[in-house]
Amino acid sequence: MDAFFAAIEQLRRPELRGRPVVVGGDGDPRKRGVVSTASYEARRYGIRSAMPLRHALRACPHAVFLPVDFETYRAYSARLMALLREYTPLVEPVSLDEAFLDCSHRTEDPLALAREIQARIRAELGLTASIGIGPNKLVAKIAANLQKPEGLTMISAEEVEERLRPLPVQVLWGVGPKTAAYLKQTHNIETVGDLQALPLAVLQETLGPRHGEDLYRLCRGEDDSPVVTAWEPKSYSRETTFQVDVRRRETLVRTVRALGREVWAECVREDGYRVRTVTVKVRYHTFRTQTRALTLPQATDDLDLLLRTAVDLLHRHTLDRPVRLVGVRFSGLARPPTEGAAASPSQTDLVGAQPAFLDTSRRTASRTSS
Repeated sequence: MDAFFAAIEQLRRPELRGRPVVVGGDGDPRKRGVVSTASYEARRYGIRSAMPLRHALRACPHAVFLPVDFETYRAYSARLMALLREYTPLVEPVSLDEAFLDCSHRTEDPLALAREIQARIRAELGLTASIGIGPNKLVAKIAANLQKPEGLTMISAEEVEERLRPLPVQVLWGVGPKTAAYLKQTHNIETVGDLQALPLAVLQETLGPRHGEDLYRLCRGEDDSPVVTAWEPKSYSRETTFQVDVRRRETLVRTVRALGREVWAECVREDGYRVRTVTVKVRYHTFRTQTRALTLPQATDDLDLLLRTAVDLLHRHTLDRPVRLVGVRFSGLARPPTEGAAASPSQTDLVGAQPAFLDTSRRTASRTSS
């Protein structure tokens, strides 16, 4: 979907159409928070997702800043996914506003089918979508981003390598800013074509056997990953960025407990999972980030135990400087055991359980996840 959150806001507020709209945080650009979505009018000023709201305000002082309204966006997303499933049961939602469709069983011309889907999205939702058509998920994903907004691009199997060749190497899965910078530094690689020119042995020597082989295939448009219609989450998490850096340990404890309750409500009460690993993240005012994790002897749905574990992990951080952000993550998920299986662990069961200390300290620009 094109600028999904901002497009919905412009749809339900016609006076905002044609104006730069930025959706993020609670809508106050003078507070800490990041851009969730910017309209195309706002993007002309260099505003992008994950940019701090304060930077967006400086880039476009006359932009309209709005709070995130996930309830409304989820409702539109549900309508979108229902529409897509009318064309194929093989739909893999990637996020609220993106999905893969396997239409290989249909006999229509792919371009005609895509135009029909676009037209129905515009008519029934009042929104626009960009569609990419390709022989696999990787190529379709790349194609969908080539002509936004409301673009339609098809890349056939025969032309994949040629069409990918001039594109920046970051379009490939597994190539983020760090990998791209490393490839530029070591082999002066900037485009997919540059990567295609490297022998497999060189890529494996540079990036390791597995990653090197993966990129050797991906840069040629090879991808055999299926469209997955049902999946199990790996983790649930919540985090919050304080508007003013926090020093008081009591405030941090209250925040971690509140975040833990939110995660428990979604993970355990709503979705029915039990939790084995608890992780607490702390980001200091210097943007140095640390995580502490504890894996329990067995998965549990005990809220009190999970909150006590989270607070204990918080105390294992140094907390010797102002804190900008804290987060809680539950992972190691399992469904409740069948009748006769062991019960959830009690606090006494934790004797001997050792925390796993993970220090992912790093300094970044003013970028926080949302």
